[in-house]
Amino acid sequence: MYPRRNDIYPILLLLFAGTLFPDNARCQTESFEALPSLPSPVEDTFQIPAGGSFDITTLHPEIFGRDARGEDSAGQDATGSSPQPQIQIQTQASDHQGLVMRSVKRTLEDQKELYRAPFKISNLKWDALVLGGTAALLASDRHIETHIGTAHFTFYQATSDVAIAGLGATLGGLWISGIKGDHPHAKETGVLELETLVNTFLIYTPMQLLAARQRPDEGNGNGDFWKHHNINTSFPGGHAMFTFAMATVVSHEYPQKWVQALAYSAATIVTVTRFMARDHWSSDMFAGAALGIGIGAHVFHAHCNPDLSDSCKHHVRWIF
Repeated sequence: MYPRRNDIYPILLLLFAGTLFPDNARCQTESFEALPSLPSPVEDTFQIPAGGSFDITTLHPEIFGRDARGEDSAGQDATGSSPQPQIQIQTQASDHQGLVMRSVKRTLEDQKELYRAPFKISNLKWDALVLGGTAALLASDRHIETHIGTAHFTFYQATSDVAIAGLGATLGGLWISGIKGDHPHAKETGVLELETLVNTFLIYTPMQLLAARQRPDEGNGNGDFWKHHNINTSFPGGHAMFTFAMATVVSHEYPQKWVQALAYSAATIVTVTRFMARDHWSSDMFAGAALGIGIGAHVFHAHCNPDLSDSCKHHVRWIF
């Protein structure tokens, strides 16, 4: 039995919460800009003559009447400054509620399309490839596992952690630079990466619960299915699924070959090292990688801006 660190779950929780941040900041900025400007000062004063005697009877009676009623210039003007805080609070609350509803609606729409995707005629060839590859590896899992050594598993886990941290930090830095520096392309990349992780999680979780497969170092060592009742199971491989989903989005946003090579290399390192650390069977990692690529490609093509990425103009849902 080997120690296993499930470090992906707190990372996913933080990324899930972060999906609302960029639009939240934008909505708050827009709410301040949308407020009406302060009114011009009301010239409602009286002038005392510079010379001569002062006669109180010359003052208009309304001046004293208004003071007696306790009215002031701010209350008199219906567009004065006193209603501003209430308008501001109402505007921010409305913006936040609208943002949440839009985010939920967009995610639900993505989920509907993702679950329908395997049944589309145009995707049958990819279904056959993924199902056939997974079935072949399922039949060979135990044979492959016997040829995997048990040494250096901590090195493999550490290498996987470094690769996934590097990929995540790079994409997070890109997103932050897009927000701070007002770079629309970088900002879109960050937002779509977060949406991809959310959609991946919503598919990964039920699959984990349904498959409930034992890991190579659990039970009788045969990788039996339907043995667990949680999401910390072997099938599909979570690290492969999430990292390939992230790599697919960034490779579509920036289709330069060197970007694609770096992104997919990082995802491959994570996948292979997790397998070598005996955290998963080979079929787990193959299925996870394939699902991640499909989810990442769908989210990108569903929400990309054609003015920012050339890949968005070509509706090709594959790795590159």
